[in-house]
Amino acid sequence: MIAYFDTNVVVDVLLKREPFFRASFEALAKVANKSANGIIGASAITDIYYIVNKERKDKEKSLNSIFGILKILLLVGTTPKDIFMAKDLDMPDFEDSVISAIASRNEADYIITRNVEDFENSPVIAVTPSDFIRLC
Repeated sequence: MIAYFDTNVVVDVLLKREPFFRASFEALAKVANKSANGIIGASAITDIYYIVNKERKDKEKSLNSIFGILKILLLVGTTPKDIFMAKDLDMPDFEDSVISAIASRNEADYIITRNVEDFENSPVIAVTPSDFIRLC
């Protein structure tokens, strides 16, 4: 099983945001324990860094946290094909369309996100971290 992790799930873990932390942490733990394979888009890393460092105001700690996550999740790139596929998806948010296209190209079974409703027309099924834990 392959799961694409949305930015919000990773940020929830790195910043220990409640009430989302536990489920997001356990979802990542499933990948760390090899119950599933996890991926994340390379373009998400700068967003994650920005959000985490804005709160922490500690560049080194923020970068170390991100590189810790990258020991668990495989970093995947965005291709021109992903961008063009995203344009044709019937989804309200272009960023979510790009995530869907990347997840699809990488043959992900699920997109793990808190915002499942944003992925209603995604070619890859979106599930919450709690649902993902039950699926593993």
